[in-house]
Amino acid sequence: MPVLESTDHITPKSVLRHRPISEEGTPPGKHPIVTTATTPVVQRASRQRPRPSDGQVEIDEWQRAGDDSNTSSAQVQPPTRRASATATSKTLPKTPLPKVMATRSIFKRNAHPLLYLGLGMFGMLVLWMVLVGVVSWYNTTMDDIRYGRPRTFQTDQFVGHNETAGTPSHFIAINLRGRIEVIEFPGGDAVHARIFMGPQLFTADSDLVVVTLDFRDVNGDHKPDMIINIQGSQVVFINDQGTFRPLRPEERHEVEQFLQQQK
Repeated sequence: MPVLESTDHITPKSVLRHRPISEEGTPPGKHPIVTTATTPVVQRASRQRPRPSDGQVEIDEWQRAGDDSNTSSAQVQPPTRRASATATSKTLPKTPLPKVMATRSIFKRNAHPLLYLGLGMFGMLVLWMVLVGVVSWYNTTMDDIRYGRPRTFQTDQFVGHNETAGTPSHFIAINLRGRIEVIEFPGGDAVHARIFMGPQLFTADSDLVVVTLDFRDVNGDHKPDMIINIQGSQVVFINDQGTFRPLRPEERHEVEQFLQQQK
């Protein structure tokens, strides 16, 4: 009768599901003996990995769990492959334009040529208005310095009125709230002063209009006549019988011809 022999030493089955890389020399059909000693992590030989500069990072490694305090056998984790990072482009991303620059670029693309013409004309109009305002302010300031307020002009002239002592007559032209008045002191005598009323001005800022006097013989009688200059216009008073009088209708044409020749 055959006798079954019992063996005290039975080779334990491997708890590993996959054959470790380090046991390539184990013949097929044989189970390797598993020990509890810690096996160092070994990377599996693979194809040459690209450099980090190529934009790809790929890491392959074996990971195995540590010793379990409750069990005496070690379990090796299957190799885990991390997801490779998304390849990044070598070229830098385009920096978005600021909102102001983007708006300007859109405006330049969509603007009509007539728009630039209109903007230029508007700029010239504004420049013209500023220039006119500056010139007007300058002229008004200079008139304030020279003629004051109210506008006043003074001069001395020999006109043959009470000038036997050799003292010329004194004349003062005043623009008093738009009303032109000329005061004469014959021979410098204030007692016999005379006032000649000129025209009334109704223009804007008429009280700032400058009035000047000029003396010339306009009718050929060899006596200096008085000419009032107001904004390019001239008002003539004829020197007659020791005083000044306005023009008569029959003298107007002759005086106007004289004034045209003097211009």
